[in-house]
Amino acid sequence: MAKQNSDNLHVTCPCCQAKLTVDPVFGAVLSHEVPVKAGPNVDLSDAQKILAEQNRQREDKFADSWFQETNKEDILAKKFEEAMKKAKDAPAGKPIRDFDLD
Repeated sequence: MAKQNSDNLHVTCPCCQAKLTVDPVFGAVLSHEVPVKAGPNVDLSDAQKILAEQNRQREDKFADSWFQETNKEDILAKKFEEAMKKAKDAPAGKPIRDFDLD
Protein backbone atom coordinates (compact mmCIF):
# COMPACT_ATOMS: atom_id res chain seq x y z
CA MET A 1 0.00 0.00 0.00
CA ALA A 2 1.45 3.35 -0.95
CA LYS A 3 1.81 5.91 1.79
CA GLN A 4 -0.21 9.01 1.05
CA ASN A 5 1.39 12.28 1.99
CA SER A 6 -1.36 14.35 3.54
CA ASP A 7 -1.76 16.56 6.53
CA ASN A 8 -3.62 15.48 9.64
CA LEU A 9 -7.17 16.65 10.16
CA HIS A 10 -7.92 18.93 13.11
CA VAL A 11 -11.51 18.49 14.22
CA THR A 12 -13.51 20.02 17.05
CA CYS A 13 -16.08 17.71 18.63
CA PRO A 14 -19.56 19.31 18.44
CA CYS A 15 -20.64 17.56 21.63
CA CYS A 16 -17.84 18.26 24.12
CA GLN A 17 -15.76 20.83 22.18
CA ALA A 18 -12.64 18.63 22.44
CA LYS A 19 -9.95 19.11 19.79
CA LEU A 20 -9.07 15.94 17.88
CA THR A 21 -6.19 15.30 15.51
CA VAL A 22 -7.13 12.56 13.06
CA ASP A 23 -4.93 10.71 10.57
CA PRO A 24 -6.83 10.77 7.24
CA VAL A 25 -5.13 7.65 5.90
CA PHE A 26 -5.87 5.30 8.79
CA GLY A 27 -8.82 7.15 10.29
CA ALA A 28 -7.19 6.96 13.72
CA VAL A 29 -7.32 9.64 16.38
CA LEU A 30 -3.73 10.75 16.99
CA SER A 31 -4.35 13.19 19.81
CA HIS A 32 -7.19 14.43 21.94
CA GLU A 33 -7.28 17.71 23.89
CA VAL A 34 -10.05 18.09 26.43
CA PRO A 35 -11.37 21.66 26.71
CA VAL A 36 -10.75 23.52 29.94
CA LYS A 37 -13.88 23.66 32.05
CA ALA A 38 -14.67 26.87 33.84
CA GLY A 39 -14.87 26.67 37.60
CA PRO A 40 -18.02 27.48 39.50
CA ASN A 41 -19.02 31.10 39.37
CA VAL A 42 -19.07 31.78 43.12
CA ASP A 43 -18.28 35.10 44.68
CA LEU A 44 -16.22 34.77 47.85
CA SER A 45 -18.23 37.52 49.49
CA ASP A 46 -21.21 35.13 49.40
CA ALA A 47 -19.24 32.30 51.02
CA GLN A 48 -20.66 32.98 54.49
CA LYS A 49 -24.20 32.87 53.16
CA ILE A 50 -23.53 29.61 51.28
CA LEU A 51 -21.99 27.98 54.35
CA ALA A 52 -24.89 29.12 56.53
CA GLU A 53 -27.38 27.65 54.03
CA GLN A 54 -25.53 24.31 53.96
CA ASN A 55 -25.44 24.28 57.77
CA ARG A 56 -29.19 24.94 57.91
CA GLN A 57 -29.86 22.09 55.45
CA ARG A 58 -27.75 19.71 57.55
CA GLU A 59 -29.59 20.72 60.71
CA ASP A 60 -32.98 20.23 59.00
CA LYS A 61 -32.03 16.75 57.80
CA PHE A 62 -30.79 15.83 61.26
CA ALA A 63 -33.97 17.14 62.90
CA ASP A 64 -36.10 15.12 60.44
CA SER A 65 -34.15 11.93 61.07
CA TRP A 66 -34.30 12.52 64.84
CA PHE A 67 -38.07 12.95 64.68
CA GLN A 68 -38.44 9.77 62.61
CA GLU A 69 -36.28 7.78 65.02
CA THR A 70 -37.97 9.04 68.20
CA ASN A 71 -41.46 8.32 66.79
CA LYS A 72 -40.51 5.05 65.13
CA GLU A 73 -42.77 2.89 67.32
CA ASP A 74 -45.83 5.08 66.73
CA ILE A 75 -45.25 5.17 62.97
CA LEU A 76 -44.85 1.40 62.78
CA ALA A 77 -47.96 0.87 64.92
CA LYS A 78 -50.03 3.08 62.59
CA LYS A 79 -48.69 1.26 59.56
CA PHE A 80 -49.60 -2.07 61.16
CA GLU A 81 -53.14 -0.85 61.94
CA GLU A 82 -53.61 0.29 58.35
CA ALA A 83 -52.39 -3.05 57.05
CA MET A 84 -54.77 -4.91 59.39
CA LYS A 85 -57.74 -2.78 58.21
CA LYS A 86 -56.80 -3.46 54.62
CA ALA A 87 -56.51 -7.19 55.30
CA LYS A 88 -59.91 -7.28 57.03
CA ASP A 89 -61.62 -5.40 54.20
CA ALA A 90 -60.12 -7.57 51.48
CA PRO A 91 -62.14 -10.63 50.54
CA ALA A 92 -60.75 -13.91 51.71
CA GLY A 93 -59.69 -15.90 48.68
CA LYS A 94 -58.54 -19.38 48.10
CA PRO A 95 -54.82 -19.72 48.87
CA ILE A 96 -52.56 -20.60 45.97
CA ARG A 97 -50.82 -23.92 46.31
CA ASP A 98 -47.56 -24.89 44.65
CA PHE A 99 -49.43 -27.69 42.90
CA ASP A 100 -51.74 -25.15 41.23
CA LEU A 101 -48.84 -23.27 39.67
CA ASP A 102 -47.63 -26.22 37.57
